[in-house]
Amino acid sequence: MRPALSFATFLLVSLGVLGGMHAYLWTRLIRDPGLPDPWRRLAGLVLVALALSVPAGLFAVRLGSGWVSRLLPVAAFTWLGVAFILFSALLALDLARLAVLMAAQLASWVGRGPDLPADPARRLLVARAVAGGAALAAGGATAFAYRSATGPAEIHDVPVRLERLPRALSGLTVAQITDLHAGPTIREHEVRRVVDQTNALRPDVVAVTGDLVDGSVRQLGRAIGELARLRARYGVYFVTGNHEYYSGVDAWVAELRRLGIRVLRNERVTIGEPGASLDLAGVDDWSAGRFGEGHGTDLPGALAGRDPDRSLVLLAHQPRGVDEAVRAGVELQLSGHTHGGQIFPFSLLVGAFYPYIKGLYRHVEGGRSGQVFVSRGTGYWGPPMRLGNPPEIAKIVLTS
Repeated sequence: MRPALSFATFLLVSLGVLGGMHAYLWTRLIRDPGLPDPWRRLAGLVLVALALSVPAGLFAVRLGSGWVSRLLPVAAFTWLGVAFILFSALLALDLARLAVLMAAQLASWVGRGPDLPADPARRLLVARAVAGGAALAAGGATAFAYRSATGPAEIHDVPVRLERLPRALSGLTVAQITDLHAGPTIREHEVRRVVDQTNALRPDVVAVTGDLVDGSVRQLGRAIGELARLRARYGVYFVTGNHEYYSGVDAWVAELRRLGIRVLRNERVTIGEPGASLDLAGVDDWSAGRFGEGHGTDLPGALAGRDPDRSLVLLAHQPRGVDEAVRAGVELQLSGHTHGGQIFPFSLLVGAFYPYIKGLYRHVEGGRSGQVFVSRGTGYWGPPMRLGNPPEIAKIVLTS
């Protein structure tokens, strides 16, 4: 599917989901509680404006560096997070109420309880109670999610044993930064904090596994310039994520190289010292092939000519292609992309599409065994909120 067609399909589906979610909010928060006019009409207009602000905010990101392209996305993405949490709270209460009503109806059918007569006053009272309860629950969850997303990333120690790792390299540390999504709501201050946290780990290798930016080099060059301060014994490495392809991938590859970061595009490097080293490979994002010639995942190309007895770690933005990687001898794949689902209960939906959503997994394929670690991500995308999935910088400790 061509990128333009793929984007159009994504846009239409997203607008349909957005419209349906706001229609549900209008039904449960405005219509059912019986708001009187003119408050009902005013609340409806406000809700429509908030719904329209979301696509407007997405387009404003691409407008430039003015105040509109900065403030409108912040407001729109924040509302999107609030709306989703509010939608989830309302849906949970509605499902609980439905379960109670079904139990009561079942009891009446078997003669263990009276039929429940229709009572408009009671129905209105329940609708207002549900709306108020959902608003209170969503308010508390939103505050917690905002604090989690915008605070310092958690440091996640991940011990990983590699059978082929030379003993002299046992204890080698890889600091993984992924899905930072520098953009309208993550700017220079936040990037600087991530760099300081990463350097404090004194890693041997820093791996940046994609979705670093949401914007152009002109918009975000100063913020991303902070990455030039990253320090690691064996260097800093980067592989592209899907969002680099939305933000001008060639310009960003050139900029990161200018900052002293080694961009691995279907290639590998040697990590370690003479006589005690491992292979570190990196591939383009899984979706990159849709963006023209010269882009796309090419694992065989990255591994061509390597010694199969050497230890091998792969950087790949999306936790896909694990079967192929393990068959090719990859002992550990480092990925991101999923954000761990970012906001519960959206994480349940993400888990339905990605069997590996967060944490360390073992994968057996064709008689060979490998591992994949999927980070929850260091930043966030869209709403400045994380519920149940705080941001992380993974400190991966390799042992033999």
